[in-house]
Amino acid sequence: MRIKRIFVGSCVLAMSLTALSASAADSKAAVSQRLADSKAVLDEIMATPDKAIPDMIMHSAACVAVIPGVKKAAFIVGAEYGQGVVTCRTAHGWSAPVFIQITGGSFGFQIGGQSTDLVLVAVNQKGFQDLLKSKFKIGGDASAAAGPVGRNAGASTDWKMNAELLTYSRAKGLFAGIDLTGAVVNQNADSVRAFYGTDYPFEQILKGQVVPPADAKPFLRTVAKYFTAAGK
Repeated sequence: MRIKRIFVGSCVLAMSLTALSASAADSKAAVSQRLADSKAVLDEIMATPDKAIPDMIMHSAACVAVIPGVKKAAFIVGAEYGQGVVTCRTAHGWSAPVFIQITGGSFGFQIGGQSTDLVLVAVNQKGFQDLLKSKFKIGGDASAAAGPVGRNAGASTDWKMNAELLTYSRAKGLFAGIDLTGAVVNQNADSVRAFYGTDYPFEQILKGQVVPPADAKPFLRTVAKYFTAAGK
């Protein structure tokens, strides 16, 4: 009985901390910092081209999502929670950003914690459409694969036929493809409202119909620098 009470209490505590984290993350300053952190993640990953996202994938990317500092904490119940930024390629460059949350969970007797940066690359229009949904599950609603790493690693894979999203992680300086099957991605309307001062629909923003605010431009310039179209 005592173990059951501890288990239930841990679940309630984990959910409460997640709710508090989400609330605290929805100020304009916090959202702008998330953009700055996402820019830094891309710069650090791409600083070593031979261990970064392959050129072929960058040229083909329809959308890029960066989730800096995903937290994984565990005490009896393990859980992952992160807040991220998404931009999509349009006829006029990369769109103004929208904001997402990613959550996942695992059960087991785990104690400890870690922080991991995630990058998701939508490699076709189906992946783009997934990011327009209010909620989807990676590996369920959206097919996904751990992305290849290295300048030419994409040349010999069939990633373009078999996946809508390629997924990557970086922890302790190491960058690699990761299996995120089961993780759930949600639109973060509160962060959009905090950043833009109004409730723009995700589709309107990601299709390039909203002018990027000044705070978004350093992140968007960084995406444009690395994720160039083929032939440019």
